[in-house]
Amino acid sequence: MNDAAAPLLSVEEARARVLSLASPLPSEWVPLEAALGRALADDVTAQRTLPPWDNSAMDGYAVRSADLAAPPPVRLAVVETVYAGAAPKREVGPGTCARIMTGAPLPAGADAVVMRERTRPVPDGGVDRVDILEPVGPGNFVRPRGEDAREGQVLLPRGTPLGIPELGLLWAQGLASVAVPRAPRVALLSTGDELCRADEAPQGRIVDTNAPSLALAVRRAGGVPTLLGIARDTRDSVEAALSRVDGFDVVLTSAGVSVGERDYVKEVLAALGVEQHFWRVAIKPGKPLLVGRRAGTLFFGLPGNPTSSLVTFELFVRPALRRLLGLADVEPGRVPGRLDGRLSKPAGLAHFVRVTAAWREGGLWARPLSTQTSGVLRSAAAATHLLHFPREANSLAHGDPVELLPLSWVA
Repeated sequence: MNDAAAPLLSVEEARARVLSLASPLPSEWVPLEAALGRALADDVTAQRTLPPWDNSAMDGYAVRSADLAAPPPVRLAVVETVYAGAAPKREVGPGTCARIMTGAPLPAGADAVVMRERTRPVPDGGVDRVDILEPVGPGNFVRPRGEDAREGQVLLPRGTPLGIPELGLLWAQGLASVAVPRAPRVALLSTGDELCRADEAPQGRIVDTNAPSLALAVRRAGGVPTLLGIARDTRDSVEAALSRVDGFDVVLTSAGVSVGERDYVKEVLAALGVEQHFWRVAIKPGKPLLVGRRAGTLFFGLPGNPTSSLVTFELFVRPALRRLLGLADVEPGRVPGRLDGRLSKPAGLAHFVRVTAAWREGGLWARPLSTQTSGVLRSAAAATHLLHFPREANSLAHGDPVELLPLSWVA
């Protein structure tokens, strides 16, 4: 069957095929401060038990909870004061307690902490005593030993995204570096006789926004972009540019993948040995999407219209980059919302509608932007989410539940 006549893939099937072609890249060791936003290449096992001892979660008094069974106030003798960073010297026995500061180790014999605000000092001729104004149970305001980590246990599993708290856990283990899949190297090529660079005189042409915009999207997704420039609408120009992509993990082209007389990208990729895995998806914008692979390099032929290229990046390229980075959760995020307005379309294509979403009446309401044409960047700039208008649906009414995809390109 001619692939132009082949059934269009659903967005879900197309993304599944893309992800089947991507595997985490080889790992590299990087300083923890350089690992933010990346994923663990291997499980990390705790080398230290943290906290190393039961300690106080409050400034107050370390007590035996059994001593507080009588109706309050209960008067106790204070045997010592324990500061954070110091070891207790006295055991808390019946009828006694220890003044304790946040983070200080719990003295032997104590099993609970009463916060200072629920106590009252008692002057007693030089003897340090305190009235406890409420009963507490065992473990009250106590951070137990090993609550954060236990030596020998898996602290963070492979594929965990490294955010600030995760890096804090690693620093607390005394680690200075960590193994993560290396960042994907991504080549970007724009095609079209009508294009020029931003620093060139237009002279009847338009400035190429796709390559620099996609480069920023790649960088935000964790990749390392390299701009290959602009190929003209000739087979030789496209072939010369795409012959320079050895060593890249991903190649992104924009335009030249539809059925136009001068659309050469598809033809050139085939001539260069790129195996085409699919072409065209049942979506709007972004129907003329090409995905292929040669050896370890993934090729994406993205549509040329600026918003189409951004939307297809969001739906297909960004998940692939996340998979290459070793992240466990690679699918686009989804949140429930309601439609603020009405939408209609013929069945057959899933539409990804640019919307602005705002919280009101206990939910997220999504209002479609007035312009949905794929060549207009202004609506992409105004959008906060993409609304998934399903392939088989014809209409959505005001207030209908909808699926919203938060946009990674939003500032």
